[in-house]
Amino acid sequence: MKNKSDSANNYINMGFARIDRIRSKLNRSREKLQFDRSILGRTKNDHDKIIADAERALKNKEFHEVEGAYAASHDPLVRQGHALKKQTEQKFKDSYAGKNVDRIMIHVPDPASSPAGYSLFTNLAESLEFLGVPTQILGWNDNSGEAIDKFNPNVLLSSDHDSYLERIDWEAIRKYRNACQLKIGLTASLAEYGNTPLGHRLTWAKKHGIDFFYSFRDEAYVSNREEYRPFFDAGYKILYLPFGANILHYYPVAGFVRDIDFVLIASKKREHAIFMKDIVKRNYGFIDGPGWKHAPHFKFNRDRDKYIYARAKVGLNVHLPEQIEWACEVNERTYQLAACGVPQVIDHPKLLDSEFSKDALFVAETPRQYSEYFEAIIRNPKVGEERAMIAQREVFHKHTTFHRAASFMQQLDIYCAKNR
Repeated sequence: MKNKSDSANNYINMGFARIDRIRSKLNRSREKLQFDRSILGRTKNDHDKIIADAERALKNKEFHEVEGAYAASHDPLVRQGHALKKQTEQKFKDSYAGKNVDRIMIHVPDPASSPAGYSLFTNLAESLEFLGVPTQILGWNDNSGEAIDKFNPNVLLSSDHDSYLERIDWEAIRKYRNACQLKIGLTASLAEYGNTPLGHRLTWAKKHGIDFFYSFRDEAYVSNREEYRPFFDAGYKILYLPFGANILHYYPVAGFVRDIDFVLIASKKREHAIFMKDIVKRNYGFIDGPGWKHAPHFKFNRDRDKYIYARAKVGLNVHLPEQIEWACEVNERTYQLAACGVPQVIDHPKLLDSEFSKDALFVAETPRQYSEYFEAIIRNPKVGEERAMIAQREVFHKHTTFHRAASFMQQLDIYCAKNR
């Protein structure tokens, strides 16, 4: 009788849990719908025009991205950013050329299926190539066996997710490794963030000869969070590749007036409704990204977006709950806005304090404070400019994808030297 009673209670509890999940999903959908409806009509109506203006500017970039245009700019963020970009590129250009034997192939998803994945992996490929490391992209629909035989890599990077792994010809990999050295690295991801159970994936990794894992998250976070322990217990090394600004695409451009109150280029999240509802209701801005009702034809374009950022008085930025709770990462948008010279109002991800100085960003603890910071910048643009100058310097000095790629290569060199 006790066992039957326990089973009945379990079924009841499962039913309640399912109801809670449904209720939570409905609440999120309602909040998103309310947020959509609160967006100022002019913001929605001008969305396509702002996109068209930016695309037209990109086609005529020789008017906005030449020395004369930067020298003539009255915006100190434009002048400073241009100078910092040149200095940073000079420091890293071909810094690994001739010093390294690695030939790295990176698996890159289609931007339509995974804008975030496309951004991260393409940024890495471009930055490694800039450093002088022979690098090749393995496209989403490429024949992996043919691509590997043609490029002859000795390092292959992909993601530990079925959507990536099922596109790789593992039999071709096995045959290639019979004749050539090839180290394979996958992303170190947790089941807690939407992947399959880790134990199953580690068993698969051993079977298929995965050599190491790498993470876009902070090293201290990965080292101290218990859920990552199975990677280390299984004998794997984790390399680290935090987010940063790819300054081949994100940098200031000259010749624009800041005539848009705010910009938000991000996927549609519930957090937006909490922090930004009053701002988008009362102010004219630009909102774009996957999931927005007024932008059904979103298309990822890194080269175009900086021309939109150039017109923004304020960059709005919020983080995922896991980034607030854990000191795991600061989103890419933080670095991109800073590199482009956009004054930034942001919530408070736990890692932020170790990434930026306290005077670089407008860090809000509450929705009310978030709105107050926004209004302060709109009233007095000089206040925003002063902090944006600091944030821009800090990004170019230590948070570009060149810095991340150089650090990754140092870690990879050490790993490969120990595991030849």
